[in-house]
Amino acid sequence: MARHDAQRSNGRTATLEDVARLAGVSIATASKALNGRAHVSPATRAVVLEAAERLSYSPNALAQGLRALRTGIVGLLTSDLEGRLSIPILMGAEDAFGAGRTSVLLCDARGDSIREAHHLQTLLSRRVDGLIVVGARPDPRPSVGRDLPVPVVYAYAPSEDPADLSLVSDNVSGARLAIQHLIEVGRRSIAHITGDPTYGAAQDRAAGALAELAEQGLELAGGRVYFGSWSEAWGRNATKMLLSQTREIDAVFAGSDQIARGVIDTLHAAGLEVPGDIAVIGFDNWEIFTTSSRPPLSSIDMNLEILGRVAAERLSAALSGDLRAGVESLPCRLVPRESTTSV
Repeated sequence: MARHDAQRSNGRTATLEDVARLAGVSIATASKALNGRAHVSPATRAVVLEAAERLSYSPNALAQGLRALRTGIVGLLTSDLEGRLSIPILMGAEDAFGAGRTSVLLCDARGDSIREAHHLQTLLSRRVDGLIVVGARPDPRPSVGRDLPVPVVYAYAPSEDPADLSLVSDNVSGARLAIQHLIEVGRRSIAHITGDPTYGAAQDRAAGALAELAEQGLELAGGRVYFGSWSEAWGRNATKMLLSQTREIDAVFAGSDQIARGVIDTLHAAGLEVPGDIAVIGFDNWEIFTTSSRPPLSSIDMNLEILGRVAAERLSAALSGDLRAGVESLPCRLVPRESTTSV
């Protein structure tokens, strides 16, 4: 240690690399230890802190060292084949990082774990400053690892590791928002047709709808949630089943915009007017379905651009030493159109 102390006494400001070398650990481990991040043993943290003290390495010096190591590139690793999720998240992240300051490099794993591992190593070899990982469905996914040399933020699909930071859309409150809107426009007999029950989103949206109905003193029309698939065909078939059981409905909350389109098709075929006889609202605010529907479809927007923006903000904070963990739920928003009320 005498050699390192001598370097410091000669007037050169100690760097993060100096601390790591003196402690006998990697730069990433030194950074985690000095920032109080998890996954560093008490013994290792003590060695790193002792090295930092010997070199008079201050928190300000840590921040300068981290900035000096940055490349201005962030990786966005996605499994979203269609880009419907990753593109708005990417746009939000780029807005938050600011034009010309940080570039976002997009890699699509196409739902393949081997391809994802390859892209991960490629991004790390490019010395990205951090990673945003976007899942293809809003269910917990495996962590990309605890010992990466850069911070990681998960968006849309949360990590299975509670030590990771994950940002998700609040599907429960989004469903409540849909029911509240239908009640506000005078509907009282509301059915719910949704997608694959193995998806957490389907369960969360159903739970939110049922909770809001109960709070408003209303029962679910049709007597049950109609789970099926995320398709127009299921929306048509489920609506046929619903109408064969009861005509005492005045609204349908569909778990996705695709399903809602199928619902509207069947209602029209049955001679029912939307929204005159039955109002319909979807979820996702997928423009290809909402604006081409007749009438245009009211929907719940997951605010994916905001999700991307917040993910970028959390990643920037992590790079400055503010490392967080757990799951943060961000609110959805209502986008009313003619399928629920004249606007």
